[in-house]
Amino acid sequence: MKKLLLSIGLAASVLTSCSDDFTEAVNYGTLDSSTLGNEQGVDMLLIAAYSAMDGITARGYADWHVTGDNWWFDVLSDEAHKGSTDGDQADLYQLETYDWQTNNGYIGGKWVALYAGVNRANAVIATIMGIEDGGDYSGQMAEARFLRGHFYYQLQQIFGAPAYISEQNYIDKEFNQPNPGPVWAEIEADFMYAMENLPASQNDVGRPNMYAAQAYYGKTLLQQGKYADAFTQLSDIVDNDRFTLLPEFVDNFRLAGESGSESVFTIQFVADGGQSFNGNRGATLSFPGGGPLNTCCGFYQPSQDLFNAFQTDASGLPLLDTWNQNDLASDYGIASADAFTPTTVTLDPRVDYTVGRRGIDLNGFGVNPGKDWIRADFADISGPYLAKKNFYWNGEDSQQGTGGWGEQRSGINYHIIRYADVILMAAEAAAQTSNLPKALEYVNIIRERAMNMTYVKDADGNDAANYNIQLYTSFTDQAHAVKAVKMERRLELAMEGKRLFDLRRYGNSQDVINTYMQNEARVITSFQDEANSHSYQPKNDLMPIPIDAIDQSTGTLVQNTGY
Repeated sequence: MKKLLLSIGLAASVLTSCSDDFTEAVNYGTLDSSTLGNEQGVDMLLIAAYSAMDGITARGYADWHVTGDNWWFDVLSDEAHKGSTDGDQADLYQLETYDWQTNNGYIGGKWVALYAGVNRANAVIATIMGIEDGGDYSGQMAEARFLRGHFYYQLQQIFGAPAYISEQNYIDKEFNQPNPGPVWAEIEADFMYAMENLPASQNDVGRPNMYAAQAYYGKTLLQQGKYADAFTQLSDIVDNDRFTLLPEFVDNFRLAGESGSESVFTIQFVADGGQSFNGNRGATLSFPGGGPLNTCCGFYQPSQDLFNAFQTDASGLPLLDTWNQNDLASDYGIASADAFTPTTVTLDPRVDYTVGRRGIDLNGFGVNPGKDWIRADFADISGPYLAKKNFYWNGEDSQQGTGGWGEQRSGINYHIIRYADVILMAAEAAAQTSNLPKALEYVNIIRERAMNMTYVKDADGNDAANYNIQLYTSFTDQAHAVKAVKMERRLELAMEGKRLFDLRRYGNSQDVINTYMQNEARVITSFQDEANSHSYQPKNDLMPIPIDAIDQSTGTLVQNTGY
């Protein structure tokens, strides 16, 4: 099976038998348990569970509210701005400026979409439990529990205290469950079961194997601060070469590396010549607002803060403490027709595969002219940069899909976990347990790939900027190691939806983000009012439980503190 996202027709036929809502009882239609209680029926339900990974459900929320690729969570960190004009997508503007309301459509849509995934995974589990023919469904059960672990992991890291609906609750139609606290133990149990019952490899692209389950289990442990246990799981994957890095960093976001050796677990997207129903509908807003293909809609713009982070010193190492004391040259406030000189300071070469900036080629479509490809006005808070990892490359037509109103539905897969992420999680666990040799080894694996990859070139075939990246020779102490790992995660995984949750794990999100808001206003002057009037509060380490869910639960659900 090339792709695991389900076509609309098949999804509709299967999902008449299971609800996507949080509190609704299951509606049983033409597909009853006798129809589904066999290998083919279980696999149909399983594919329906996979299809929920992109966040698109039958509830009618705007696609970008429920996106499975988490791009708009970067907007809540120091990584990116909402993009476009301030007045477009008011709910997202409120989120970026930390004016979080319990009726926000993005928050509500994400809650509903993730519980749709939970329900679909539970439908698989419950159906298998009801089969009496003695067949072996252990593989499908492991996949279903992996997916349920995935959906609950997302709910846990976003909301902190999600309601847990077990397979027995699903069977008994008891959907209205309380939310007394974290559900980490249940998530761990699902991933452990998947580790023990999934095969070492899968024939179908997109299905997890035992090592993907082990990686997600290690990620679950790490997010809880269980560093020693996380290191045991994650280092086993790295030290035994369960996956390999692609030689070219950029191929993780191009057709050449799709579902390749670095893919641990991805959302499988595919574009086609018509309406790309299996394309990435959640990223429809995040293409240049104009640009080389006159795309829409100019959302998801990297921050000046992120661009600054790619500076290196004379020895080719990151500026761990001083990277944001000076701002790299920006064309904010400068029209495309006016002169501009890009920065000449030394940079990590990953920058120009991550941040689209004036004077540098944009994914093979030519030199970025600056403002003419930016939808945001200078009075808006979003700045002058474009996202690159989610934007397809010139000549890769099979990655360019469309939707019903002309929007883009890219076929670029989204990495929930890629191998570089696993290596850096292992490095973090090593650093936090004072295993400095392993932390150094793992960080340098990532940096060595960046050193040896092909750098972005100018029209004459020369390096497009002053790139300089080298390996660390040592970490002086644990604090140095931890700081280096955190910076390496940012440089390697920037604009991949990870940053906010990393900051929450580090425990410094409030300090980092409030400092960012003040510093960002040095370049993007329109950001000043927001920096002065809004701030990231302790309550923002969790999103509010949507008010609709609380109302529908008739008081069973309890709101997070501060909302």
